[in-house]
Amino acid sequence: MKRNAGILADRAIGALFADGRLKSEAALDGDQIQPASLDLRLGSKALRVRASFMPGPNHSVADKLERLTLHEIDLEHGAVLETGCVYIVPLMESLDLPADLSASTNPKSSTGRLDIFTRVMVDRAQEFDKIPAGYRGPLYLEISPRTFPVIVRRGSRLSQIRFRTGHALLTEAEVLALHEAEMLVASERPNVSGGGIALSIDLKGTGPDGLIGYRGKHHTSVIDVDRKADHDVLDFWEPLYSRGRDELILDPDEFYILVSREAVHVPPLYAAEMTPYDPLVGEFRVHYAGFFDPGFGHAAVGGSGARAVLEVRSHEVPFILEHGQIVGRLVYEHMQERPDALYGSGLGSNYQAQGLKLSKHFRG
Repeated sequence: MKRNAGILADRAIGALFADGRLKSEAALDGDQIQPASLDLRLGSKALRVRASFMPGPNHSVADKLERLTLHEIDLEHGAVLETGCVYIVPLMESLDLPADLSASTNPKSSTGRLDIFTRVMVDRAQEFDKIPAGYRGPLYLEISPRTFPVIVRRGSRLSQIRFRTGHALLTEAEVLALHEAEMLVASERPNVSGGGIALSIDLKGTGPDGLIGYRGKHHTSVIDVDRKADHDVLDFWEPLYSRGRDELILDPDEFYILVSREAVHVPPLYAAEMTPYDPLVGEFRVHYAGFFDPGFGHAAVGGSGARAVLEVRSHEVPFILEHGQIVGRLVYEHMQERPDALYGSGLGSNYQAQGLKLSKHFRG
């Protein structure tokens, strides 16, 4: 049964292309449409700009780029994007949305785990990653690698887009009722507030050595975003161990990969999103919000026990994280209909049934 309001599923995303509401410079990749989102592809050039910017209600992105571009980089055969720099890349996909359909964007999981800061802009926008209903025009991706320099090329996929019609967000009461019926997080006493259900940090560690996470190294070689299992973990990451303390001191401006204490479940008729940093929980942030597709952690597709991997960064001061401390919240939305394919069901999903796991680019 199809709801009037909800997140568009894979079949409906395909229909947007068929109807000319979604356009692209090239045919879609075979796995580009996900259960509740579409991967967005980089175009053929990157523009190094002086600073991040917002186009504002009276300007197109192209207007601002004329003034702020430092130089243009050809991406046809791959190019290195350096840390600390800001790049704007026109995307291969563009939109012609109907008046009742809006969209939002987020970094892909692998993008966040490489500490690549990305966000989508559209013409006359006053917010990043939000695309108003009825928008017609190009899409641009702002990219700023924070820890590792990266190689990207035309067709690389760093961001993803979701489409929604009407009000799809579950209320706190609905989230609690869904948890009681479907066990959204593996917790007997879930913390449901702030519009979502809380996730806490696991600092007791996994395995006999008590591994709790990783801290990114500086001055590394480059990472090719399109190559899987191509790099040795220890060339880029310092493993972190519990040593029985159940706490971790976050150093300012260091990048950490950690994991939630709770397993996460997204039932087939719902989609979830990690909400951005909440200043009420401490002087740190879970660096990237993230999409969780229908079927993530769903036992029927091999996902029983999938935990949320967290990209964490402190602010100006050191901050002590303790085991079980709340670090983020999941908000849930209705799907308009059940996807044809769930996350993990033959889609080449990289993070189904995951524990503490680095991005797909590393061996082991």
